[in-house]
Amino acid sequence: MNHLLDSHCHVTGYDDPVAVLRQAAEARVDVVAVTEDPGEYRLLRARLGRRRGVHPALGMHPLRAHSFTPADIARFLRMLPETTWVGEIGLDYSPAGRTTRRAQLRVLEAVLADPRTRNLPMTVHSRGAEKDTFSRLAQAGVTAAILHWYTGPLALVDEALAAGLWFSVNPAMTTSQKGRALLEILPPDRVLLETDGPFARHNRHPARPADLSDVVARLATRWALTPEQATRHIHGNQQRFLDTTGLPQ
Repeated sequence: MNHLLDSHCHVTGYDDPVAVLRQAAEARVDVVAVTEDPGEYRLLRARLGRRRGVHPALGMHPLRAHSFTPADIARFLRMLPETTWVGEIGLDYSPAGRTTRRAQLRVLEAVLADPRTRNLPMTVHSRGAEKDTFSRLAQAGVTAAILHWYTGPLALVDEALAAGLWFSVNPAMTTSQKGRALLEILPPDRVLLETDGPFARHNRHPARPADLSDVVARLATRWALTPEQATRHIHGNQQRFLDTTGLPQ
C-alpha cells in the first residue's frame, strides 16, 4: 500500500466533498468515509459512486443510538455485504451520551453479534466508555479495530494494545497536551492516521485528508525519523492492519 490512509473522515460534513476527495487523491491519500447511520451511508454511496481510494463505511454512531429502532439495526445488518469498512460505531459515556448508555450498548452488541461485522475493519468511538468498549470488542472476537481519537485514561492503553486494538492520530492530537501524552506511550507500530475532518482542526481550518503529510511529519519528529522513513513506517502499519482482515489491497 503506497498511499496514506485517512481511517476516519466525515466526508459528508464538508461543503464540497468531491473537492476534498480530489485533493486527497492528488496527495496520495485514501479515505475511509465514515457515516453515522445506514441512511447516510446509502446517500454517500449514491452521491460518490465508486471512486478509487474512497471506502464508504457503514456506521451507527453511539450518540444517535437512542433514535435507532430495531428496523434501523436490521437495515444496518442487511447492508453489511455492500461495505468493506464499518464505522463510526462504539460507545460514548461523556455528558453528551451518559443518559443513553443502555441504548448504546443495545446497538453496539447487535452490530458486533453479526460475524460479518467482526471480519471487517472498523473505526470505533470510545469517549468516556473505554473499558466497556474494549470488553465488547474483545468478547466479540474483533480482529481489526481502530480506536478513533482516543482521549481516555493513559493507564488503559496497555489493555487496548493487549486486546490487539490500534490507535489513529489526527492533526489536532499532535498539538494538544492530551494527544502528545498519548503519543509518548504509544508504540509506533500500532499507530494509524485519521483526520476526523471536518470536526478536527488543522492550522485553524477543518482538517482534510490532504493534511495527513503534516501529521506524518510531526510523528517523524517524535520518532526521530525522517518524514520519508515515517511515511514508510505508516505504510507498513496500514498493510499489517489490513492484512488482518483479508480485504483486497
